[in-house]
Amino acid sequence: MITVVGTGTGAPVPQDVLAGAALVVGGRRHLDAVRVPEGAGRVVLGPLAPALDTVAQYVGKELPVVVLASGDPGFLGIVRALAERFGAGLLDVRPGVSSVAAAFARIGLPWDDAVVVSAHGRDLRTAVNVCRARPKVAVLTGPGAGPAELGAALPGDRVLVVARALGDPERERVERVTAAEAAARDWGTAVSVVLCLDEARALGAVRTVAAVPEAPARWALDEGEFTHRDSMITKFEVRALALARLGPRLGDLVWDVGAGSGSVAVECARLGAAVVAVEKAADGVERIRANADAHGVDVDVVHGSAPAALAGLADPDSVFVGGGGRELPAVVTACARRARRTVVVAVAALDRVPAAREALTAAGFGCDGVLLQSSRLAPLPGDVTRLAATNPVFLLWGDRTPASSEGVAQ
Repeated sequence: MITVVGTGTGAPVPQDVLAGAALVVGGRRHLDAVRVPEGAGRVVLGPLAPALDTVAQYVGKELPVVVLASGDPGFLGIVRALAERFGAGLLDVRPGVSSVAAAFARIGLPWDDAVVVSAHGRDLRTAVNVCRARPKVAVLTGPGAGPAELGAALPGDRVLVVARALGDPERERVERVTAAEAAARDWGTAVSVVLCLDEARALGAVRTVAAVPEAPARWALDEGEFTHRDSMITKFEVRALALARLGPRLGDLVWDVGAGSGSVAVECARLGAAVVAVEKAADGVERIRANADAHGVDVDVVHGSAPAALAGLADPDSVFVGGGGRELPAVVTACARRARRTVVVAVAALDRVPAAREALTAAGFGCDGVLLQSSRLAPLPGDVTRLAATNPVFLLWGDRTPASSEGVAQ
């Protein structure tokens, strides 16, 4: 049997569990805090694979093993690796309070509506994009992915709660700082969890039902659900296919370039992605913000003309390009150079299609497309119905091929 004990946020390790152990495995601070039985083996966790190999030797001899872990070891912890290697039936898990639960408890906030993401040994950009898209996020940190790096990549309206050494009565620190303040400090290596809050949205009314963010029940919403000018909006039929090709999801960053009313930007944000909308018209900027507020999502709106306005933005996973002026080829080229996965282009004018397609293929994208022509049911006098044609739109999309992904920022 492998007994896994959650500790590190204040939970004591039962002495009877330790007493019979032939091997005790854990972080140095966990091992230093307990009395390892005389004669028992001791493994300080560093690289996981060698520790699991040692555990396997004891398991093979049917000798009891105790693994000490922080908080709740089944919550983004070592239980997954142990179960995969030895089988869940061999584990006796004694959970403690997770660092996420402890951090939210320290500041008196519920966390049933929070998103938890780990940056420990993972790409930091995913955690950053989740923090940009959601108002209440807990980030488990790691080397090179701590509060400083997180703060440097986040907008200025985010507040970070940095919780260090949780459960240690002498070393525990919980500090509330701005993103800029977090970026300017050296936090050392003792950070366990960072809470990222958009306080305007995260500190709202207390919920009576758990509200873990989920995908919306509907997308490709009717045009009437957005404020727009003179029907200058991506029609829902076009938007439906564009969303399918963009594939926005939690952890992604999507650009909506030439955003207009921001309908595509808002829909991508509703599906979980972090979104930047680029719009050159001042009234369009305000319209996008109003639509984002109306649908309860966060869209970062940049007032400027592409491609120049794209220069300071983080590289996106997917890009939607609307409009179709003379600058379209240059805009598509700039987007294709930066996109990690997909670029989708909506064009009304036939004359613009070859240049947009050439820009995608020249950037190493496999390119496909379709002409969308739809006719909607419309009433006529006398309780009869006709078909009302919408304006045809070319929708092109390019997916980055494996060879063309070399050199793209990761």
